[in-house]
Amino acid sequence: MTDTMLEFLRITAEAAGFGEPKTIAEIAGSIIGTFLSLLGIIFLCLVVYGGYLWMTSLGNEQKVLRAKEVLREAVIGLILILSAYSITYFVFHSLIKASGA
Repeated sequence: MTDTMLEFLRITAEAAGFGEPKTIAEIAGSIIGTFLSLLGIIFLCLVVYGGYLWMTSLGNEQKVLRAKEVLREAVIGLILILSAYSITYFVFHSLIKASGA
């Protein structure tokens, strides 16, 4: 590759946020953040799906119960994920603070 092409790639990488090499902790944080974003999207889809089931149930008790079940399971899953993230964040933040880093 020519020097101008490499310079163009460097400028493009910096504009996209990939300018400097990242540490393993930053890469892991990015992966976790992306994963949590994906889980948030899945939660939103489940809530919309549960609402759709409820609105289209036309009073059918079985469909209403299924919609409530989908919504309840989505909320429980969200609570578990947020709890796990909070505990992990607290533990690692405490370890970093205790080590003086």
